[in-house]
Amino acid sequence: MTYKSERRANWRAAARLRKIARKARSKPSGSLVSPLAPEAFPDLPAISGVRLATGAAGIKYTGRDDVMLAVLDPGSVIAGVFTASATRAAPVLDCEQKLAAPADLKSGAAIFVNAGNANAFTGSAGSGTVQAVTAALSEKLSVPVSRVFTSSTGVIGEPLPSEKIISKIDELAAKAVPAGLADAARAIMTTDTYAKGACAVAQIGGADVKIAGIAKGSGMIAPDMATMLVYIFTDAAIAQPALQSLVSHVNARSFNAITVDGDTSTSDTLLVAATGQAGNPKITDTENADGISFSEALETVMKDLAQQVVRDGEGATKLIEVNVTRADSEADAWLVAKSIANSPLVKTAAAGEDPNWGRVVMAVGKSGAVADRDKLAIRFGDILVAEKGWVAKSYTEEAGAAHMQRAEIKISVDLGLGEGAARMWTCDLTKRYIEINADYRS
Repeated sequence: MTYKSERRANWRAAARLRKIARKARSKPSGSLVSPLAPEAFPDLPAISGVRLATGAAGIKYTGRDDVMLAVLDPGSVIAGVFTASATRAAPVLDCEQKLAAPADLKSGAAIFVNAGNANAFTGSAGSGTVQAVTAALSEKLSVPVSRVFTSSTGVIGEPLPSEKIISKIDELAAKAVPAGLADAARAIMTTDTYAKGACAVAQIGGADVKIAGIAKGSGMIAPDMATMLVYIFTDAAIAQPALQSLVSHVNARSFNAITVDGDTSTSDTLLVAATGQAGNPKITDTENADGISFSEALETVMKDLAQQVVRDGEGATKLIEVNVTRADSEADAWLVAKSIANSPLVKTAAAGEDPNWGRVVMAVGKSGAVADRDKLAIRFGDILVAEKGWVAKSYTEEAGAAHMQRAEIKISVDLGLGEGAARMWTCDLTKRYIEINADYRS
């Protein structure tokens, strides 16, 4: 048997194995929770200085909570990052303006979120709704309008009925309690199949500093800020400039390192609120020991939430980690990583459990980064797939197929040119993604 015919026979055998494996692990069509979901929602600690409440406003959904309120004690500082979309939603524009202005830390603050309607591309009516809702919250909670932040997620282009939200404010304010993050995570869901939460503790100056966060996101996910809605609360004592610096820095390695479908939302918002009640020495320097400890704990939470969003990618059955090393520059490494992670051909190959490494080669080539065919190496997990301009002699289709049958896949590309590196997470692209998005407004 020639080398070429042997390769072809191996490929056919591997294809048969993939078909058998897919049938063996197939789930009923009625299964709603992502197969990549964590076993359970984590036990998140209550954060001193934060009270939460949820309610059912009936904006789009029936029989479930769809609004969330977080009330923050005086002295809380807030940092955030937002979508880079040129068609940003009215709540995003409002939050950006408020965070750019000096804050009155003697007053409390509030964060309000609704699901089912994005309040995006709604013209002057969109900003009018934001003004009405923030004014009503300001009056009820006795906090300045400048300290009330809102987010909306859901359908684009439909007016958000502010009267439904305002009618729930008294109820939400009355029942806000410290332990409510799990309910809040469920209330902000849209096409998510499970609620997302994460937490960490940092030791700073002898004090336990708690960080707990929730997120929503499943589709319209691409790295261009935060790619979803995220709310993180901590009792750390930290200066607002230091918190903003850390949030922006960690965001680049977490929420900006994920993609589901390559589409950037109009409503992406990430807000981090620090109440200052942990009793730690106030963090003002992000590069000293205290700043580094807090940064590491914050990154733990943000990466966990970011990966949960990918695990819940619409129709996803595979979590894919893309590692790029030895690129000509860090910028080139990111170009290659994004090209692979966003490639429909790479993602559908993963869905079909097909170790089609040629699609990875294609994605590298189209990325715009500097690449040299004869210096390029590709691995699936620990398996060397290709090197020196061709398939590796040690590679077999059976080995590649076995790796692609895993729920978590790793694709590594060594460009052999420099020191640039990047890591991203994505998911496969299945027929279910089409079904979910074809019926989204139905």
